[in-house]
Formats: sequence, C-alpha cells, structure tokens
Amino acid sequence: MMLLASQLSTHLFSIDTSILEKVLRTVAVYLGLLFVLRLVGKRDLAQLNSFDLVVLLLLSNVVQNAIIGPDDSLIGGLLGVVVLLGVNFCVVHLARRSDAFARVVEGTASTLVTDGTPDEAELAKLGLRTEELAAAVRRQGASSMAEVQEATLAPDGTITVTLRPDDENATKGDIKRLEAMVAELLGGRGPAAGPA
Repeated sequence: MMLLASQLSTHLFSIDTSILEKVLRTVAVYLGLLFVLRLVGKRDLAQLNSFDLVVLLLLSNVVQNAIIGPDDSLIGGLLGVVVLLGVNFCVVHLARRSDAFARVVEGTASTLVTDGTPDEAELAKLGLRTEELAAAVRRQGASSMAEVQEATLAPDGTITVTLRPDDENATKGDIKRLEAMVAELLGGRGPAAGPA
C-alpha cells in the first residue's frame, strides 16, 4: 500500500519535461492556434455548424499532446493551464490597448450587405452561404434582405444588421413616433395625461 501511494504521488507531482519546455510548448501551441484561426476566418466563429463543431472538438484533442508532450503529471497539466490563461490574458490586454495589435490578431469587420444587396464576393471569401446570411438577417428583425441598410461580420464572429430607417420596428424606431402612436391610441391624451 505504501509503495502504491509513493508511486502515485511521484507520478502526479513530478514533471517529466522541464518547466521551460512546458511553457514554450504551451505558448507555441496557443500562438499557432491563434494564427490558424485568424487565417481560417470569422466564419467559423459566426456560424458554428456541426462540421465546425466537430473540427473544434478534434482540434483540442490534436493539440493536447503538443502542449503536454510526454508529461502527463497533474502539475504539468496545471502548469499548462496557468500558462494558457496567462498568455490569453496578455493577448487580450494588448488587443484592448492597441488598435493596431487588435487588427493584426483579430482582423477587421467585413461588410456583407449594403443597401439590401449582399456582397457575393465577400460572402464567398468568408465561406458564408446566402442562406446563412438570410437567417442571421431574419434573427435581427428583417423579413427580407431589401430591408437591410448594412450587415457586417465583426472579427468576433457577430453579424450586426442595421435596418433601413423605414423598415425598423417600433422598438428600434424613433421615440417621437412611438409617443405619437401612444397618444393616438389614448384618444389625444398624451402619456402623461391622467384618467378622464
């Protein structure tokens, strides 16, 4: 029993590779993934379909050995976690402080629709189908592409739709127009007017 406890504690707490190698492996894999995901583009973040989900799940398994190497100790794994979180914190902090760094790491927004017309070349470049764009447009309150003044794909994968002013619904429209509608419904009494 004592021998088993000794072997278990040795295996859990002894790192088989040097700490420097563990740190370098983790940083290299993080930066490599950041670079590859930047090349692949915003589409994978915007419209995560089942194919993309499978790739991302397998990707985490593929890079696991590159991070931990031959070491599978508890301390080695925790060290990898701390280094990953630290590097990510630094990258996010730098991106917040420097617009130039943010553009390099994250990219820039892409215009998908202008005045109701989808940019087919940009959609093809991003690997987005017109149907995916139409679904995103509907989720943001437009019934058709013709109602869209502009739609953009942000570096974080968010699709933002700006409707033409005439096609905005009451919750997005002008407050004055909403107040006028309320006043008309109340029979000429304004919202501040009390009961008759």
